[in-house]
Amino acid sequence: MSEERLSDAPPAGSEAPPEVSVLVPVLDEADSVEELITRVSAVLDENDRSFEIVFIDDGSRDGTADRIREARRHDPRVKLVEFRRNFGKAAAISAGVEHSRGSIVITMDGDLQDVPEEIPNFLSELDDSDLDLVSGWKRDRKDPLSKRWPSKLFNWATRKLAQVDLHDFNCGFKAYRREAIEDVAIYGELHRYIPVLASRRGFRVGELAVRHERRRHGRSKYGWDRFYKGLLDLITVLFITKYTRRPLHLFGFVGLLFLSFGLLINAYLAIIWFLGQPLSNRPLLLLGILLMLLGFQVLTTGLIGEMITFKNFRRADSYSVRQTLL
Repeated sequence: MSEERLSDAPPAGSEAPPEVSVLVPVLDEADSVEELITRVSAVLDENDRSFEIVFIDDGSRDGTADRIREARRHDPRVKLVEFRRNFGKAAAISAGVEHSRGSIVITMDGDLQDVPEEIPNFLSELDDSDLDLVSGWKRDRKDPLSKRWPSKLFNWATRKLAQVDLHDFNCGFKAYRREAIEDVAIYGELHRYIPVLASRRGFRVGELAVRHERRRHGRSKYGWDRFYKGLLDLITVLFITKYTRRPLHLFGFVGLLFLSFGLLINAYLAIIWFLGQPLSNRPLLLLGILLMLLGFQVLTTGLIGEMITFKNFRRADSYSVRQTLL
C-alpha cells in the first residue's frame, strides 16, 4: 500500500475528529463518485452528524481519483487514499481505517448499489441495539440470477459453519464502532468475514435489511472466482478463529482418527494371521500401515504447531477488553 496526501489537507490533530467516517473503496467508478458524495453529504448533514468521506482508489484507470480530487476542492470533508495499483478490497478497507478518524466507521461500495439514505438506519441500529457492528442484508438483491443463487448458497454455508446468524456476508454496507474494526486483522480476501472475526473477538454483531439498487454505471469487478476463493477464506477464518491458539485440537483429532483406523485394521490382520491366514496378498495391510503413518505425521504437525504457538504467544492477542473499571 502507498499513500498520497493532498497538499491542502490540514495537519494531523489540528481539528476535532468527525463522528462518522464513510469508507468507500473504488475501482473504476468515475461516473458514480460525484453523486455518491452528494447523497452521503446530504443525508449526514440532514442528521446533524460531523463526517468525512474517505475514498480508497484501488488502482482505477478511468479518472476516478481526478473526480475525487475535484470534489475535495469544493468540500474538504472528502478525502482520498490512492493506491499505486490494485491491491484488493481488504487492503482498501485496512487503509481506510488507518487514514480515517471517526468513532463510527461506515463501509459501502462506490457503485451506487448501496443506498446512502440507509446510513441513519445503521447509526440508529448501533445505538438502539447496543451493537458494535451492524452488517447490511440485501434482502431484495438487484443483481442477475447468476450472482444471486451462488451467493445464497455461499451465505447459507458460511452461516452454518461459522455459527454467526447473518444472511449476507458479502454485503459491503456495514457500520462499526471503531474499536471493533481496529481489533480485527483484515488481509487477503477476509473483508467479507469481518463479522465472523469480530464475533469471535467478543464484539456484538447484528444485521439490518437494506435497500439495494441496480448498477447504473460500469460493470461488476467480481467474477466466479470469488466463490471458490470465498470457500478457501472461510476455511482460513474457521481455522484462525478456533484453532490458532490450540492447533493440536484440530490436528490431534484428525491424527488420532487416522491412527485409530490404522490400528483397528492392523489388529484385525494380526488376529487372522495368528489363525493361519497369509497376509502377503492383502492390500488392507498397506492401508493399515499407511493410516498409522499418516496419523503419526498429523499428530506431529499439531505438536509442532503447539510449540510455535507457545514460543510466539502474546497475551494481548488472547483476549479483547471492552472496558476496565480499576
